[in-house]
Amino acid sequence: MSNLSIEEIIRRAMEEGKFEDLPGKGKPLNLDENPHEDPDWRIAHRVLLNAGYSLPWIETLREIEADLETARASLARAWAWQTSMQAQSNRPDWAEAEWVQTHRTFREQVGEINKRIRSNNLAVPSTRFQRRLIDPDEEIRAITRTNSIP
Repeated sequence: MSNLSIEEIIRRAMEEGKFEDLPGKGKPLNLDENPHEDPDWRIAHRVLLNAGYSLPWIETLREIEADLETARASLARAWAWQTSMQAQSNRPDWAEAEWVQTHRTFREQVGEINKRIRSNNLAVPSTRFQRRLIDPDEEIRAITRTNSIP
């Protein structure tokens, strides 16, 4: 067995042109059919979808994503304010206290979002639809790294 990674095997196959003659190449994917749905329920699912209804776990996932984006945006605004305060020579102590409070609030929000993710992960029909939990430290690092002081 070779010590090559999957990525390396795929890269080599691409270089050799092994993916050039695949059926449907250059055409959009047909995502209208769900290969995992029960064929007996396919028509009912299509009627509900066309009427604007969706599966509850999909709607919950959308709400989770929207809440996460709101929390991220709030954290980014607070960090932008914090960096502008740091750029000033006379940075008051309350600015640091405000950033600490923002951390605490963000962690609480992520904790609630993670509870909802865990609950929703139990409702999805397959593990491939599960949402990874949010790491608040990773999120904070991402915000502070991408929006650092010049």
